[in-house]
Amino acid sequence: MRPTHLALAALVLWASVAALGVALAHVPPFLLTGVSLLVGSLLALPIARFELRALAVSWRTLAVGVYGLFGYHFLLFMALRTAPPVEANLVNYLWPLLIVVLAPAFLPVRLHGRQVVGALLGFAGAALAMIGGRATTGGFHVGYLLALGAAFVWSTYSLATKRLAAVPTTALGTVAAVSGVLALLCHCWLEPAVHLTRRDGLLLVGMGLGPLGAAFYAWDAALKRGEAATIGLLSFLAPLMSTCALLALRGRWPGPHVLLAAALIVGGAIVGTQQARRERGAAVDRL
Repeated sequence: MRPTHLALAALVLWASVAALGVALAHVPPFLLTGVSLLVGSLLALPIARFELRALAVSWRTLAVGVYGLFGYHFLLFMALRTAPPVEANLVNYLWPLLIVVLAPAFLPVRLHGRQVVGALLGFAGAALAMIGGRATTGGFHVGYLLALGAAFVWSTYSLATKRLAAVPTTALGTVAAVSGVLALLCHCWLEPAVHLTRRDGLLLVGMGLGPLGAAFYAWDAALKRGEAATIGLLSFLAPLMSTCALLALRGRWPGPHVLLAAALIVGGAIVGTQQARRERGAAVDRL
């Protein structure tokens, strides 16, 4: 598959994360993260053709992976249960824009004026999502800060992944397994025991096979094979897809502040990537 196809497949799968997270809101976040990541780690075995050597990973790569997979999803699931889910989900989806803004700190690229303008529009959209959520629910929620932290973790993890291009995608299986075990240990230590129904089990398996499984491998392969600017542009479809899925689950129509916040975030993302698209077009013309 082409890198853009892989990235799009990951984004479609991730569109269900918020909806599944809300459906499993009664499951403690460490337990939810741990079980899902362990299920997702099993997908590395057929990808590696059951060769254990293909699952080997250095300590540096393991640390980066645990930071991204474990840290991001714990923050996201906590955000979805401590703040209005639709608004928190929009704040979380600042990560595509943060990839563009933070790229100079990780990669040999420059930040242009259009990217700064795009960042300001995106952050304005996030602020509107938080203020609008406050107006409709009667107070500010720490969940918005957790969602912003999740966006920062995933954007920096994605950029760090670009610098680890030599690491095979199958290594994600080991990273997901270690992250899952760590999450389950935290569950045993910090969270109360909970009874899971058959429906809960099916949803956890679906979470692990899809958005916390296959999506990781597709995203990793896309970043390592493709152009970050193009993949970043595709990523801006994620807020709309995820918000639509979440609203459908909750039987809600988006309010004016949600629509305007989504427009600002996606619009800022498009403005922020125009420079990269122009430079790519100029390079093609020179050829």
